[in-house]
Amino acid sequence: MEARTVVLTLALCFVAAAGCFAGDEDLGTWKLNETKSKLAPGVPKDHTVVYQDADDNVKITVDGTSPDGKPTHNEWTGKFDGKDYPVIGDPNSDARSYKKVGARTLELTVKKNGKVVATGRLVMSSDGETRTVTTSGIDPQGKKFKSTALYDFAYGRQ
Repeated sequence: MEARTVVLTLALCFVAAAGCFAGDEDLGTWKLNETKSKLAPGVPKDHTVVYQDADDNVKITVDGTSPDGKPTHNEWTGKFDGKDYPVIGDPNSDARSYKKVGARTLELTVKKNGKVVATGRLVMSSDGETRTVTTSGIDPQGKKFKSTALYDFAYGRQ
């Protein structure tokens, strides 16, 4: 069960990162497209990511349901400068950093107690309607995981 929770949490973290391109087209609400995704075991099949302006930062709020049916919620506020920023509400990570590596691409690093637990790449489609989030890492039991999630823009663009 703990491994599923870790994979779930990391998947949600990476989804949250998908909104980090800091343009108006990135703001709003994004929904997981389960049929087009190849998710690691234990990843939730229903979650939503909301991206908002927060002064000169971006605030990302992720809500979903764990594999055992419990609600999940975490938040990240920061910049895309490669520096670690704190994560609130995630028992499996306490910091994330994002680095912009292209006009529509971000690299992501997730940490717990200063140790890297997962990495990922987030790519927005040229039409701005989908995001593909690929992630990989090692769960607390030492088992490797890999996941590819596709998110569709739902609503809220300014």
